[in-house]
Order: sequence, then structure tokens, then C-alpha cells
Amino acid sequence: MYWYKHFKTFIYSVAITSGFSACKPDVTVNNAQYFDVKGYFGHEADRLTKQHPRVKKTVKHNLDGESQDIAIASWKDELGLFAGSDINKPAWRSSYAVIKRGNTTIYKAKQPDLKTRSITVVNNGKSIRSILIVNHTSNLLYSSTEKLMYYPDSAYHISKVQHVRLLGANSYDIDSKF
Repeated sequence: MYWYKHFKTFIYSVAITSGFSACKPDVTVNNAQYFDVKGYFGHEADRLTKQHPRVKKTVKHNLDGESQDIAIASWKDELGLFAGSDINKPAWRSSYAVIKRGNTTIYKAKQPDLKTRSITVVNNGKSIRSILIVNHTSNLLYSSTEKLMYYPDSAYHISKVQHVRLLGANSYDIDSKF
């Protein structure tokens, strides 16, 4: 019984201490070695949410398509594929080669197993003219290639080709102009 009483005290003290540490504010360390994809598209989602632009959106699946003029309900969700291509993870600190040519910067994966294969950012002075992201995933059953193109205040395009073993290939295209 003696050990149970002390074990119970130990459990309570651990629970209280972990509760205090959970109250600490999140500390964000932004040592972005590469282009801050996640931050950029987070700001774009906020900006576009405030502007409420109408979008002419065309969605195609294997060449069958449909177009609509819509208002995007959640720009954060709409630009989620772009933001999800963030390459500024600590584990990938030296995993991308940086190639600069004039107003274009290319971040190219050094290892073939990285999902985000390349990011190309074209600047016009201090503003961004376009971003092209190429993602690729492959395993024994499935392969997928995505091309994500973004033109601020103008358009974005998402092109995805999937090949599932035994089921064949599918292609998806989303064109949005605002």
C-alpha cells in the first residue's frame, strides 16, 4: 500500500507539471532556408479571404470537365496542396539544391524519395510573378505526379496524374482564374 500511495502522488505531480507545460505559448522558429511555401500560401489564403474574388473554375477528370463561376468558401483549403509542399522541415535542411538564374530561383530535391521534387519561384522585383511546384510519390502499388502552378491575383492550375496498379491511370486538372 505504501508504494501505491507514493505512485499516486508521483502520477498527480506528473499530470500537473505536464498541464503547466501545455499552457506555454507555441514558439515558432522560422529559420527558413528555402522559400517559405507554407507561410506564403497562408498569407495568400488570408488575403484572398478578405478580397472575396469570384473564380471561374474548371475541373476535369480524364478529359471530362465542368466549369463554374464560384466564390471560394475556404481559401486555406483551396490552396492546401500548395501549402502542403513546404520544404522547410528541419530534417530536409540540406536536401534541396538552390539554383538562381536572374529573377528565377529553383529548389530541386537531391534525394529521389522526397515528395516535393522542385519549386520554381519567379520574381518581378520584390513581388512574386509565379510559383511552380512539382510533387511525385511512388510505391509498389501507386504513383502520382502533381504540377501546381500559381500566379498571384490571376490564376492557379493543378494537374495530377495517378497510376494505380491493376486499376490504371487517371488524370485530374483544375484551372481557376480570378
